[in-house]
Amino acid sequence: MGRSEPAYVADGLPARVRVRVEVPRWSFAKRGEAGVEFLSPVPCPFNYGSVVGTRAADGDALDALVLGPRLALGAEVEVPVHGVVRFEDDGLPDDKLVCGVAPPSARERALLEGFFRAYAPARGALNRLRGRGGRTGSRGYHPRADGGAVPC
Repeated sequence: MGRSEPAYVADGLPARVRVRVEVPRWSFAKRGEAGVEFLSPVPCPFNYGSVVGTRAADGDALDALVLGPRLALGAEVEVPVHGVVRFEDDGLPDDKLVCGVAPPSARERALLEGFFRAYAPARGALNRLRGRGGRTGSRGYHPRADGGAVPC
């Protein structure tokens, strides 16, 4: 019997979400609901946070990236959703909504792809150190299609 595919964020993304910033752009500390999860050897080139009032497959709030200038830790912003980075962390779906005032530029899309390609092996190593062995990897950035759906 083959392994089933994990369920990712459903197609038909919301038009806008409220995001609480947990990692301001260019910060090194990755924070979750319980505080600092780990310190990264490289800064995050995006504002990284979670969608207020949601739960993802991993039990945490749904992750979101907010493009644009650095926002303050704890800031809450309502922003349009332009796409999603499909990500798997320790075998569980861990998608990241990509939000911002404007859709990502070609440069920002390349930065999204490159960052998560580099982040996945580091996150996988951390998982192994914590005794977890599920797959960790990025499936790339997927922009919204007409009608609000995100192609798989």
